[in-house]
Amino acid sequence: MANGFHEVRFPLRVALGASGGPVRRTDIVSLSNGRENRNRRWQDARRRYDAGSGVRSVADLYEVLAFFEARAGQFYGFRFRDPVDFKSCGPLGTPAATDQKIGTGDGVQRGFQLVKTYADGGGSTERIIEKPVEGTVIVAVSGEMVSSDLFEVEYDTGIVRFNPGAAPADGAVVKAGYAFDVPVRFDTDRIDIDLSQFEAGRIPTIPLVEIRP
Repeated sequence: MANGFHEVRFPLRVALGASGGPVRRTDIVSLSNGRENRNRRWQDARRRYDAGSGVRSVADLYEVLAFFEARAGQFYGFRFRDPVDFKSCGPLGTPAATDQKIGTGDGVQRGFQLVKTYADGGGSTERIIEKPVEGTVIVAVSGEMVSSDLFEVEYDTGIVRFNPGAAPADGAVVKAGYAFDVPVRFDTDRIDIDLSQFEAGRIPTIPLVEIRP
């Protein structure tokens, strides 16, 4: 990350109740003949969340407040688990080593960036995964699972690096399965806490925004 980043995760109990998801930026111009032109301003989506919807108690409020202070507000980024999209497979599945294609070997290349592809019959989008969860990455080469002794994972960048002499052969398809977090920061330098409003059912707003690689 260009600026400071702390390799710590936002309180999971609160994250599981957060709202939000991917945001895209598209310009749409309506023409005089009734047609429209669409311009894709962002190549990739940027995720936004409101963690306030996950706060259920005064204890949750304090935990988030302490976390906010430790990050110096917006200054330091951190890990956040998306409530729905946090695995190489769907949220109810178990990651498998053949879930996501991350590259093709040439007999020399040893480093491969983790990615996740979202695809259907109409198109596809590839997302860079920078923050895999430690101990969850499994790898397959040409459909065969690779021993964890033959590669290392850079958990701060999402790069799988094979050991010297273990580079995938030319044409060998490299795939991976994993769990992952989203790199985010607070999208505010201020958190307003009003216990009387909270006890009356008003939920505080705690905006988070994805940090793009």
